[in-house]
Amino acid sequence: MAAQTYIAISELHPNFSHPTVAGIIIGKTDVKSFPDRKNIGVDRFTFGFTIKDSPDFFINVTAWGNDGYVNGLSNSFGTGDCVIVENPLVTNKDPEKGDRYCPTTPSLYRLLVSEAHSQVLLCADTGALDRLLPLIHLPVKDPRDFYSLADIVANGQKLDGTVINILAAVKSIGELKHFITSDRRKGQRLEVKLFDDSVSSFPLVCWDREAIQLVQTLIPKETVLFIADAKIGFDSFRNGMTATVNSKTIITVNPDTREASLLFSYAKEVSESGALDQDEKPEDVPVESITDVYTVSQLKQKVQENPEAFFGITYSFISRLDLDSSVSKVIRTRCSRCKFQVTEDAQSCTNLLCSGRDQALLAATGFDLLVDLTDHTGTLHACSLRSPVAEQTLGCTTEEFTHLTDDERTAMKWKFLLERCKIYVKIIPSTKLKTGSRGVVLGCSVADPGEVKQHMSALLQRL
Repeated sequence: MAAQTYIAISELHPNFSHPTVAGIIIGKTDVKSFPDRKNIGVDRFTFGFTIKDSPDFFINVTAWGNDGYVNGLSNSFGTGDCVIVENPLVTNKDPEKGDRYCPTTPSLYRLLVSEAHSQVLLCADTGALDRLLPLIHLPVKDPRDFYSLADIVANGQKLDGTVINILAAVKSIGELKHFITSDRRKGQRLEVKLFDDSVSSFPLVCWDREAIQLVQTLIPKETVLFIADAKIGFDSFRNGMTATVNSKTIITVNPDTREASLLFSYAKEVSESGALDQDEKPEDVPVESITDVYTVSQLKQKVQENPEAFFGITYSFISRLDLDSSVSKVIRTRCSRCKFQVTEDAQSCTNLLCSGRDQALLAATGFDLLVDLTDHTGTLHACSLRSPVAEQTLGCTTEEFTHLTDDERTAMKWKFLLERCKIYVKIIPSTKLKTGSRGVVLGCSVADPGEVKQHMSALLQRL
Protein backbone atom coordinates (compact mmCIF):
# COMPACT_ATOMS: atom_id res chain seq x y z
CA MET A 1 0.00 0.00 0.00
CA ALA A 2 1.33 3.47 -0.91
CA ALA A 3 2.37 5.71 1.96
CA GLN A 4 -0.30 8.19 2.96
CA THR A 5 0.38 11.74 1.75
CA TYR A 6 -0.59 14.56 4.09
CA ILE A 7 -0.97 18.26 3.40
CA ALA A 8 1.24 20.35 5.69
CA ILE A 9 -0.72 22.81 7.86
CA SER A 10 1.50 25.62 6.50
CA GLU A 11 0.31 24.83 2.94
CA LEU A 12 -3.44 24.52 3.57
CA HIS A 13 -5.72 26.67 1.44
CA PRO A 14 -9.53 26.87 0.94
CA ASN A 15 -9.11 25.81 -2.71
CA PHE A 16 -7.87 22.34 -1.74
CA SER A 17 -10.40 19.55 -2.26
CA HIS A 18 -10.32 16.53 0.04
CA PRO A 19 -7.20 17.46 2.03
CA THR A 20 -5.80 15.01 4.61
CA VAL A 21 -3.89 16.48 7.55
CA ALA A 22 -1.91 14.61 10.25
CA GLY A 23 -1.08 16.28 13.56
CA ILE A 24 -0.67 15.86 17.29
CA ILE A 25 -3.40 17.29 19.51
CA ILE A 26 -1.92 20.04 21.69
CA GLY A 27 -5.21 21.40 23.07
CA LYS A 28 -8.90 20.46 23.25
CA THR A 29 -12.08 22.09 24.57
CA ASP A 30 -15.20 20.64 26.19
CA VAL A 31 -18.30 19.80 24.15
CA LYS A 32 -20.90 22.60 24.20
CA SER A 33 -24.44 22.77 22.82
CA PHE A 34 -26.46 25.59 21.23
CA PRO A 35 -30.10 25.84 20.12
CA ASP A 36 -30.30 25.23 16.34
CA ARG A 37 -31.80 28.38 14.80
CA LYS A 38 -33.10 26.44 11.78
CA ASN A 39 -34.73 23.65 13.80
CA ILE A 40 -36.60 24.95 16.84
CA GLY A 41 -36.23 22.67 19.86
CA VAL A 42 -33.13 20.96 18.48
CA ASP A 43 -29.60 21.49 19.83
CA ARG A 44 -26.38 21.57 17.81
CA PHE A 45 -23.18 20.34 19.48
CA THR A 46 -19.59 21.45 18.98
CA PHE A 47 -16.07 21.19 20.39
CA GLY A 48 -12.65 22.31 19.24
CA PHE A 49 -9.13 20.97 19.21
CA THR A 50 -5.76 22.25 18.03
CA ILE A 51 -3.32 20.13 16.00
CA LYS A 52 0.36 20.70 15.29
CA ASP A 53 2.43 19.10 12.50
CA SER A 54 5.73 21.00 12.69
CA PRO A 55 7.64 23.08 15.25
CA ASP A 56 6.14 26.31 13.90
CA PHE A 57 2.69 25.44 12.57
CA PHE A 58 -0.58 24.47 14.23
CA ILE A 59 -4.25 25.03 13.43
CA ASN A 60 -7.64 24.97 15.18
CA VAL A 61 -10.24 22.35 14.22
CA THR A 62 -13.95 22.65 15.07
CA ALA A 63 -16.40 19.74 14.98
CA TRP A 64 -20.15 20.40 14.57
CA GLY A 65 -23.06 17.98 14.56
CA ASN A 66 -25.63 16.17 16.65
CA ASP A 67 -25.14 14.96 20.24
CA GLY A 68 -24.11 11.39 19.35
CA TYR A 69 -21.58 12.35 16.66
CA VAL A 70 -19.87 15.18 18.52
CA ASN A 71 -19.67 13.47 21.92
CA GLY A 72 -18.56 10.19 20.30
CA LEU A 73 -15.82 12.00 18.37
CA SER A 74 -14.69 13.96 21.43
CA ASN A 75 -14.41 10.76 23.49
CA SER A 76 -12.30 9.02 20.81
CA PHE A 77 -9.11 11.06 21.36
CA GLY A 78 -7.44 13.48 23.76
CA THR A 79 -4.51 15.85 24.16
CA GLY A 80 -1.27 14.10 23.18
CA ASP A 81 -2.91 11.78 20.64
CA CYS A 82 -1.87 11.88 16.98
CA VAL A 83 -4.80 12.08 14.56
CA ILE A 84 -5.48 12.11 10.84
CA VAL A 85 -8.17 14.59 9.75
CA GLU A 86 -9.69 13.55 6.41
CA ASN A 87 -11.59 15.96 4.19
CA PRO A 88 -12.09 18.90 6.57
CA LEU A 89 -13.44 22.17 5.20
CA VAL A 90 -10.60 24.73 5.08
CA THR A 91 -12.10 28.11 5.89
CA ASN A 92 -10.85 31.60 6.72
CA LYS A 93 -10.56 32.55 10.37
CA ASP A 94 -13.24 34.83 11.75
CA PRO A 95 -11.54 36.91 14.47
CA GLU A 96 -14.85 38.55 15.46
CA LYS A 97 -16.66 35.26 16.10
CA GLY A 98 -15.49 31.79 17.13
CA ASP A 99 -11.79 32.41 16.70
CA ARG A 100 -11.83 34.95 19.53
CA TYR A 101 -12.26 32.02 21.91
CA CYS A 102 -9.73 29.64 20.32
CA PRO A 103 -5.97 29.43 20.77
CA THR A 104 -4.06 31.95 18.64
CA THR A 105 -2.49 30.10 15.68
CA PRO A 106 -0.01 31.08 12.94
CA SER A 107 -2.33 29.68 10.24
CA LEU A 108 -4.67 32.01 8.32
CA TYR A 109 -7.32 29.29 8.34
CA ARG A 110 -9.25 26.91 10.53
CA LEU A 111 -10.66 23.47 9.80
CA LEU A 112 -14.30 22.39 10.14
CA VAL A 113 -15.27 18.72 10.45
CA SER A 114 -18.76 17.24 10.18
CA GLU A 115 -20.22 13.75 10.19
CA ALA A 116 -21.37 13.94 6.54
CA HIS A 117 -18.06 14.97 5.00
CA SER A 118 -15.10 14.37 7.33
CA GLN A 119 -13.35 11.77 9.43
CA VAL A 120 -10.96 12.08 12.37
CA LEU A 121 -8.98 8.90 13.02
CA LEU A 122 -6.22 7.99 15.45
CA CYS A 123 -2.94 7.89 13.52
CA ALA A 124 -1.38 4.43 13.10
CA ASP A 125 1.31 5.53 10.61
CA THR A 126 4.60 4.90 12.46
CA GLY A 127 6.55 7.33 10.27
CA ALA A 128 4.09 10.12 11.03
CA LEU A 129 4.00 9.20 14.75
CA ASP A 130 7.80 9.39 15.04
CA ARG A 131 7.69 12.86 13.48
CA LEU A 132 4.71 14.18 15.44
CA LEU A 133 5.15 12.88 19.01
CA PRO A 134 8.16 15.10 19.95
CA LEU A 135 6.12 18.21 18.99
CA ILE A 136 3.98 17.87 22.16
CA HIS A 137 6.94 19.23 24.19
CA LEU A 138 7.45 22.40 22.09
CA PRO A 139 5.63 25.48 23.48
CA VAL A 140 3.37 27.34 21.05
CA LYS A 141 4.93 30.67 22.08
CA ASP A 142 8.54 31.87 22.28
CA PRO A 143 9.94 29.78 25.20
CA ARG A 144 11.65 32.91 26.62
CA ASP A 145 8.43 34.96 26.53
CA PHE A 146 6.90 34.29 29.94
CA TYR A 147 6.27 35.90 33.31
CA SER A 148 7.87 34.49 36.44
CA LEU A 149 5.44 34.05 39.33
CA ALA A 150 7.24 36.88 41.15
CA ASP A 151 6.57 39.18 38.15
CA ILE A 152 2.85 38.36 38.37
CA VAL A 153 2.74 38.97 42.13
CA ALA A 154 4.79 42.19 41.80
CA ASN A 155 2.59 43.61 39.02
CA GLY A 156 -0.51 42.67 41.01
CA GLN A 157 -3.76 44.24 39.87
CA LYS A 158 -2.08 45.89 36.85
CA LEU A 159 -2.29 42.43 35.22
CA ASP A 160 -5.96 41.88 36.16
CA GLY A 161 -7.81 40.61 33.07
CA THR A 162 -4.70 40.17 30.91
CA VAL A 163 -3.61 37.02 29.09
CA ILE A 164 0.06 36.03 29.55
CA ASN A 165 2.45 33.07 29.33
CA ILE A 166 3.72 31.35 32.50
CA LEU A 167 6.58 28.90 33.07
CA ALA A 168 6.20 27.13 36.42
CA ALA A 169 6.47 23.75 38.15
CA VAL A 170 3.53 21.85 39.63
CA LYS A 171 3.58 21.86 43.44
CA SER A 172 0.29 20.10 44.22
CA ILE A 173 -3.01 19.16 42.56
CA GLY A 174 -6.16 19.87 44.54
CA GLU A 175 -9.36 17.87 44.78
CA LEU A 176 -11.94 18.05 42.00
CA LYS A 177 -14.97 20.06 43.19
CA HIS A 178 -18.39 19.57 41.54
CA PHE A 179 -21.18 22.16 41.62
CA ILE A 180 -24.48 23.08 39.95
CA THR A 181 -24.68 26.47 38.20
CA SER A 182 -27.60 28.88 38.63
CA ASP A 183 -29.04 27.65 35.29
CA ARG A 184 -28.93 24.02 36.53
CA ARG A 185 -25.84 22.96 34.55
CA LYS A 186 -23.17 20.78 36.12
CA GLY A 187 -19.79 22.39 36.63
CA GLN A 188 -16.42 21.39 38.03
CA ARG A 189 -13.34 23.17 39.34
CA LEU A 190 -9.81 22.04 40.10
CA GLU A 191 -7.00 24.12 41.56
CA VAL A 192 -3.33 23.43 40.93
CA LYS A 193 -0.60 25.06 43.02
CA LEU A 194 2.40 26.21 40.96
CA PHE A 195 5.88 27.27 42.08
CA ASP A 196 9.14 28.49 40.60
CA ASP A 197 12.44 29.79 41.99
CA SER A 198 10.78 33.06 43.02
CA VAL A 199 7.41 32.10 44.56
CA SER A 200 6.65 28.94 46.56
CA SER A 201 2.91 28.70 45.84
CA PHE A 202 0.64 30.26 43.18
CA PRO A 203 -2.90 29.13 42.19
CA LEU A 204 -3.87 27.94 38.67
CA VAL A 205 -7.61 27.29 38.32
CA CYS A 206 -9.15 24.88 35.76
CA TRP A 207 -12.88 24.82 34.95
CA ASP A 208 -12.94 22.70 31.75
CA ARG A 209 -13.09 18.91 31.97
CA GLU A 210 -10.41 18.59 29.28
CA ALA A 211 -7.94 20.81 31.16
CA ILE A 212 -8.78 19.03 34.43
CA GLN A 213 -8.17 15.58 32.90
CA LEU A 214 -4.80 16.79 31.61
CA VAL A 215 -3.56 18.23 34.92
CA GLN A 216 -4.80 15.25 36.93
CA THR A 217 -2.24 13.07 35.11
CA LEU A 218 0.70 15.30 36.15
CA ILE A 219 3.20 14.32 38.86
CA PRO A 220 3.57 17.13 41.44
CA LYS A 221 7.11 18.45 42.01
CA GLU A 222 8.32 16.52 38.93
CA THR A 223 6.46 18.42 36.19
CA VAL A 224 7.15 21.79 34.56
CA LEU A 225 4.44 23.58 32.54
CA PHE A 226 4.60 26.26 29.87
CA ILE A 227 1.12 27.77 29.99
CA ALA A 228 0.44 29.87 26.88
CA ASP A 229 -2.32 32.48 27.22
CA ALA A 230 -3.36 31.95 30.82
CA LYS A 231 -5.85 34.52 32.06
CA ILE A 232 -4.66 36.49 35.07
CA GLY A 233 -7.13 37.85 37.59
CA PHE A 234 -7.21 39.44 41.01
CA ASP A 235 -9.07 37.28 43.53
CA SER A 236 -10.53 39.59 46.17
CA PHE A 237 -11.39 36.62 48.42
CA ARG A 238 -7.70 35.63 48.66
CA ASN A 239 -6.49 39.20 48.17
CA GLY A 240 -4.04 37.93 45.55
CA MET A 241 -3.50 37.04 41.91
CA THR A 242 -4.61 33.79 40.25
CA ALA A 243 -4.15 32.26 36.80
CA THR A 244 -7.03 30.54 34.97
CA VAL A 245 -7.00 28.07 32.08
CA ASN A 246 -9.55 29.09 29.42
CA SER A 247 -10.44 28.06 25.84
CA LYS A 248 -7.44 30.00 24.44
CA THR A 249 -4.90 28.38 26.77
CA ILE A 250 -2.43 25.75 25.55
CA ILE A 251 -0.50 23.86 28.25
CA THR A 252 2.82 22.28 27.24
CA VAL A 253 3.92 19.60 29.73
CA ASN A 254 7.67 19.32 30.43
CA PRO A 255 8.69 21.64 27.58
CA ASP A 256 11.86 20.81 25.67
CA THR A 257 13.49 24.18 26.37
CA ARG A 258 16.55 25.40 28.27
CA GLU A 259 14.46 27.54 30.64
CA ALA A 260 12.20 24.58 31.51
CA SER A 261 15.19 22.30 32.03
CA LEU A 262 16.73 24.73 34.55
CA LEU A 263 13.42 24.99 36.42
CA PHE A 264 13.01 21.20 36.41
CA SER A 265 16.46 20.78 38.05
CA TYR A 266 15.57 23.40 40.65
CA ALA A 267 12.18 21.77 41.36
CA LYS A 268 13.86 18.40 41.89
CA GLU A 269 16.40 19.89 44.30
CA VAL A 270 13.91 21.74 46.53
CA SER A 271 11.49 18.82 46.40
CA GLU A 272 14.09 16.37 47.68
CA SER A 273 15.14 18.78 50.42
CA GLY A 274 11.60 18.86 51.88
CA ALA A 275 11.73 22.68 51.79
CA LEU A 276 8.57 22.86 49.67
CA ASP A 277 6.59 20.98 52.29
CA GLN A 278 7.39 23.49 55.03
CA ASP A 279 4.57 25.91 54.25
CA GLU A 280 2.08 23.07 53.68
CA LYS A 281 2.56 21.45 57.08
CA PRO A 282 0.30 22.13 60.03
CA GLU A 283 2.23 23.01 63.16
CA ASP A 284 3.24 20.12 65.39
CA VAL A 285 1.11 19.52 68.46
CA PRO A 286 2.54 18.81 71.94
CA VAL A 287 3.50 15.13 72.19
CA GLU A 288 1.51 14.69 75.42
CA SER A 289 -1.70 15.66 73.60
CA ILE A 290 -1.34 12.71 71.13
CA THR A 291 -3.42 9.78 72.38
CA ASP A 292 -4.66 7.79 69.34
CA VAL A 293 -2.91 4.42 69.04
CA TYR A 294 -2.46 2.73 65.62
CA THR A 295 -0.84 -0.33 64.16
CA VAL A 296 1.42 0.35 61.16
CA SER A 297 -1.23 -0.92 58.73
CA GLN A 298 -3.84 1.39 60.31
CA LEU A 299 -1.49 4.37 59.83
CA LYS A 300 -1.07 3.43 56.16
CA GLN A 301 -4.84 2.99 55.73
CA LYS A 302 -5.63 6.34 57.36
CA VAL A 303 -3.22 8.29 55.14
CA GLN A 304 -5.01 6.93 52.05
CA GLU A 305 -8.39 8.11 53.38
CA ASN A 306 -7.16 11.39 54.84
CA PRO A 307 -5.50 14.15 52.73
CA GLU A 308 -4.40 16.04 55.86
CA ALA A 309 -1.44 15.40 58.17
CA PHE A 310 -2.34 13.56 61.39
CA PHE A 311 -0.70 12.36 64.61
CA GLY A 312 -0.65 9.03 66.44
CA ILE A 313 1.17 6.55 68.67
CA THR A 314 2.48 3.22 67.42
CA TYR A 315 4.09 0.46 69.51
CA SER A 316 6.74 -0.73 67.05
CA PHE A 317 10.33 -1.86 66.66
CA ILE A 318 12.79 0.42 64.91
CA SER A 319 13.84 -2.03 62.20
CA ARG A 320 16.31 0.27 60.45
CA LEU A 321 18.63 2.66 62.28
CA ASP A 322 21.84 3.44 60.40
CA LEU A 323 23.91 4.75 63.30
CA ASP A 324 26.99 2.92 62.02
CA SER A 325 26.96 4.81 58.67
CA SER A 326 29.47 7.60 58.09
CA VAL A 327 28.91 10.56 60.43
CA SER A 328 28.00 12.81 57.45
CA LYS A 329 24.93 10.59 56.83
CA VAL A 330 23.83 10.69 60.48
CA ILE A 331 24.51 14.34 61.33
CA ARG A 332 23.65 17.16 58.90
CA THR A 333 23.53 20.96 58.88
CA ARG A 334 20.26 22.63 57.82
CA CYS A 335 19.07 26.22 57.45
CA SER A 336 17.08 27.15 60.60
CA ARG A 337 14.54 29.11 58.54
CA CYS A 338 13.60 26.62 55.79
CA LYS A 339 15.28 23.31 56.83
CA PHE A 340 17.20 23.14 53.52
CA GLN A 341 20.45 21.14 53.79
CA VAL A 342 23.57 23.35 53.62
CA THR A 343 27.29 22.88 54.07
CA GLU A 344 28.76 23.90 57.43
CA ASP A 345 30.90 26.61 55.83
CA ALA A 346 28.05 28.19 53.77
CA GLN A 347 27.61 31.95 54.21
CA SER A 348 23.91 32.02 53.21
CA CYS A 349 21.10 29.56 52.43
CA THR A 350 21.19 28.19 48.87
CA ASN A 351 17.42 27.50 48.76
CA LEU A 352 15.96 30.16 46.45
CA LEU A 353 12.60 29.89 48.25
CA CYS A 354 14.11 30.62 51.67
CA SER A 355 12.82 33.81 53.29
CA GLY A 356 16.32 34.55 54.56
CA ARG A 357 18.39 33.68 51.49
CA ASP A 358 19.75 37.26 51.27
CA GLN A 359 20.77 37.29 54.94
CA ALA A 360 23.58 35.67 56.91
CA LEU A 361 22.99 31.94 57.33
CA LEU A 362 21.24 30.77 60.50
CA ALA A 363 21.96 27.05 60.63
CA ALA A 364 21.57 24.16 63.04
CA THR A 365 23.57 20.94 63.03
CA GLY A 366 21.80 17.86 64.32
CA PHE A 367 20.91 14.21 63.87
CA ASP A 368 19.16 13.62 60.55
CA LEU A 369 18.16 9.95 60.28
CA LEU A 370 15.69 7.90 58.27
CA VAL A 371 14.28 5.00 60.31
CA ASP A 372 11.88 2.12 59.55
CA LEU A 373 9.12 1.31 62.05
CA THR A 374 7.85 -2.28 62.10
CA ASP A 375 5.11 -4.15 63.97
CA HIS A 376 3.16 -7.35 63.28
CA THR A 377 1.08 -5.61 60.58
CA GLY A 378 3.87 -4.16 58.43
CA THR A 379 6.62 -1.55 58.09
CA LEU A 380 6.53 2.22 57.79
CA HIS A 381 9.63 3.04 55.73
CA ALA A 382 11.94 6.09 55.84
CA CYS A 383 10.48 8.02 58.78
CA SER A 384 12.40 11.15 59.69
CA LEU A 385 14.14 11.18 63.08
CA ARG A 386 15.87 14.50 63.65
CA SER A 387 17.25 16.56 66.52
CA PRO A 388 16.17 17.38 69.18
CA VAL A 389 13.93 14.26 69.23
CA ALA A 390 16.84 12.07 68.08
CA GLU A 391 19.07 13.33 70.90
CA GLN A 392 16.36 12.56 73.50
CA THR A 393 15.80 9.11 71.92
CA LEU A 394 19.45 8.13 71.64
CA GLY A 395 20.42 9.72 74.95
CA CYS A 396 23.42 11.57 73.54
CA THR A 397 24.27 14.85 71.80
CA THR A 398 25.75 15.10 68.30
CA GLU A 399 29.05 16.16 69.88
CA GLU A 400 29.10 13.04 72.10
CA PHE A 401 28.09 10.85 69.15
CA THR A 402 31.08 11.96 67.04
CA HIS A 403 33.40 10.70 69.78
CA LEU A 404 31.84 7.20 70.04
CA THR A 405 33.75 4.22 68.67
CA ASP A 406 32.20 2.08 65.90
CA ASP A 407 31.43 -0.64 68.47
CA GLU A 408 29.66 1.84 70.76
CA ARG A 409 27.49 3.11 67.87
CA THR A 410 26.56 -0.46 66.91
CA ALA A 411 25.63 -1.24 70.55
CA MET A 412 23.39 1.89 70.63
CA LYS A 413 21.71 0.77 67.41
CA TRP A 414 20.90 -2.73 68.71
CA LYS A 415 19.42 -1.33 71.91
CA PHE A 416 16.51 -0.09 69.74
CA LEU A 417 16.37 -2.82 67.09
CA LEU A 418 15.60 -5.46 69.74
CA GLU A 419 13.09 -3.48 71.85
CA ARG A 420 9.50 -2.52 71.20
CA CYS A 421 9.23 1.25 71.45
CA LYS A 422 6.43 3.72 72.08
CA ILE A 423 6.73 6.04 69.10
CA TYR A 424 4.82 9.28 68.57
CA VAL A 425 4.53 9.98 64.84
CA LYS A 426 3.22 12.64 62.50
CA ILE A 427 2.12 11.29 59.11
CA ILE A 428 2.22 13.75 56.20
CA PRO A 429 0.66 12.82 52.82
CA SER A 430 3.33 13.18 50.11
CA THR A 431 2.58 12.54 46.43
CA LYS A 432 6.25 12.45 45.49
CA LEU A 433 6.94 9.29 47.50
CA LYS A 434 5.91 5.84 46.29
CA THR A 435 4.42 5.12 49.72
CA GLY A 436 2.21 8.22 49.45
CA SER A 437 3.29 9.57 52.85
CA ARG A 438 6.18 10.71 55.03
CA GLY A 439 6.48 9.84 58.70
CA VAL A 440 8.14 12.13 61.26
CA VAL A 441 9.09 10.77 64.70
CA LEU A 442 8.06 13.28 67.40
CA GLY A 443 8.97 11.14 70.40
CA CYS A 444 10.41 7.68 71.01
CA SER A 445 11.25 5.62 74.08
CA VAL A 446 11.45 1.93 74.98
CA ALA A 447 7.85 0.92 75.78
CA ASP A 448 6.54 -0.38 79.09
CA PRO A 449 5.53 -4.07 78.47
CA GLY A 450 2.29 -3.72 80.49
CA GLU A 451 1.26 -0.69 78.46
CA VAL A 452 1.99 -2.53 75.19
CA LYS A 453 -0.14 -5.51 76.26
CA GLN A 454 -3.04 -3.28 77.27
CA HIS A 455 -3.04 -1.34 73.96
CA MET A 456 -2.53 -4.42 71.79
CA SER A 457 -5.56 -6.17 73.31
CA ALA A 458 -7.61 -2.96 72.80
CA LEU A 459 -6.53 -2.81 69.15
CA LEU A 460 -7.44 -6.45 68.60
CA GLN A 461 -10.91 -5.84 70.01
CA ARG A 462 -11.39 -2.93 67.56
CA LEU A 463 -10.53 -5.14 64.56
